[in-house]
Amino acid sequence: MQSTTPPSPNAEPTRAEIAALAGPAVLEFGASWCGHCKAAQPLIATAWAGHGGVRRIVIEDGPGRRLGRAYRVTLWPTLVFLRDGEEVARLVRPNDADEIARALALIDPA
Repeated sequence: MQSTTPPSPNAEPTRAEIAALAGPAVLEFGASWCGHCKAAQPLIATAWAGHGGVRRIVIEDGPGRRLGRAYRVTLWPTLVFLRDGEEVARLVRPNDADEIARALALIDPA
């Protein structure tokens, strides 16, 4: 079962909170209305199989959203793969479940 933090316009984590995370985590930047984001969801779900211990933090991004700017996000979806708060890999507009799975394996070899 995947651990997902749902997007909330008023509860965006800070960069310091992200840096303090222990273990593997993925920041998923996107927008609820974004067609690319919607198309990536089945790929993300497929790749996530076997990585239930990875925290998935879904962040609604857009103008004025500081965390997306702090991570230099310009296209959606952008997946930032973290281990102990440090970026290990990044995928922008992934279109293959295997590439997502390979990035997940870098932070969670399970």
